[in-house]
Amino acid sequence: MRIGVYDPYLDDMGGGEKYMVTLATSLLPGNEVDIFWDNRDDLDRVAQRFSLDVANLRVVPNIFSQKVGTIKRLIETKKYDAIIILSDGSIPLVSSKKLFLHVQQPIPNAKKNIKSRLKLKRVNKVFCNSYFTKSFVDKDLGVDSIVVYPPVSLHPKNVSKENIILHVGRFRVRNVGVSDYKKQDVMVEVFKKMVKKGLKKWKFVIAASVASSSEDEVKLFEEFVNKTKDFPIEFEVNKSNAELWDLYSKAKIYWHASGFGEDLEKHPEFAEHFGISTVEAMGAGDVPVVINAGGQKEIVEDEVTGFLWNNLDELADKTMLLTREDKILATMSAAAKKKAKDFAGDRFADDVRRMVYA
Repeated sequence: MRIGVYDPYLDDMGGGEKYMVTLATSLLPGNEVDIFWDNRDDLDRVAQRFSLDVANLRVVPNIFSQKVGTIKRLIETKKYDAIIILSDGSIPLVSSKKLFLHVQQPIPNAKKNIKSRLKLKRVNKVFCNSYFTKSFVDKDLGVDSIVVYPPVSLHPKNVSKENIILHVGRFRVRNVGVSDYKKQDVMVEVFKKMVKKGLKKWKFVIAASVASSSEDEVKLFEEFVNKTKDFPIEFEVNKSNAELWDLYSKAKIYWHASGFGEDLEKHPEFAEHFGISTVEAMGAGDVPVVINAGGQKEIVEDEVTGFLWNNLDELADKTMLLTREDKILATMSAAAKKKAKDFAGDRFADDVRRMVYA
C-alpha cells in the first residue's frame, strides 16, 4: 500500500507529533509511507526529540497547504491507497481509496452543515487518542469513533531515586486556545507554598520544551524562570527522549495540572486529552499526583496507582503525604509501573495496522 500521513503541526514537536510520526513508522513494514510536508528538517527534529527512526519515511510536498488548489490535491491524493490526517474538525477533500481522521481534542466548534456531513461519508474511520476525546468528538461530529491510545515507549533506567517532583510538558502549546495550557505557573506557586510551610530536601523539576525560534516564547520563559529564584526549582529545557528518561527514573513524584481553573464544560479542550508524559513517568515508577480531569482519569486509578486531585489544597496535601510516607510511596510506585505497561509495547502499532487494513 502507498500511505500518506499529514500533521499540520509537525513543526511543533509536541506529543501529537510523536503520535503521528510513530503512526507513520508503524505502517512502514510492507508499505510506502509519505509525510506531507515541505521541510524534512522538521520531521528529523521530531525524530530526534522522541528517539524515532524515520529513515524510511519519505517527505513529499505538502498538498494540504493553502497554496495548493483542490484539483491538484485531488490528482495527487488519487495515488494513495490510504491517507491519515490529524484533524481539527476540518475534513479535506481527497481522492485516496481510504481516508482516516485522527482527532486529539474536543472540537466544540466543528461544522455540522450538509457539506461537512457529505465529506464525513468519505471518511473510513475517525479515531481518537482517549475516551475523553471520543465522548466529545462523537457528539461534535456525529460519528462513532474508535480509540487508539497514543504510543508509549517505556525506557526506565536503573538509577537511584531522588527527592524530585517532576513535570514534563511544552511551555506553550500553539494549537490550544489558552496561554498556560500545562498550568506550570500554577504548579510552581503550589510548590513554593509547600516549601514555605516546611517541605525540605525536595526539589521541583520542570522539563519544558521551548520554541527557541520564537523570541516571544523565549522571553516569556525567561520571565517564568525568574519567578522561581530562591526556591529549589530547576528547569531542563528541550531535552531528548533519552535525557527525559534520566529525569523520569530519578524522580519519585509526577505532577500534571492541565485544565485547572478552566470551565471544562464549556472548553473541554483545555483539559489534558490523554497524558503521555504521565504514563511515561509511571513507567519509571513515579507516583502521579494529577488533576482529576480529561484523559488523566483513564490513566490513574485514585489511591491505587497514584492520586487524583480536584483543588490545589489536595495537590499539596496528597503530595506531602507521599513525601512523608515511604511505604505508601513504594506501594503506589510499583502499582503505577505495572499500570503503565498497559499502554506500551506493540499495542499502538497493532491497533493502527488493524484499523488501516480493515
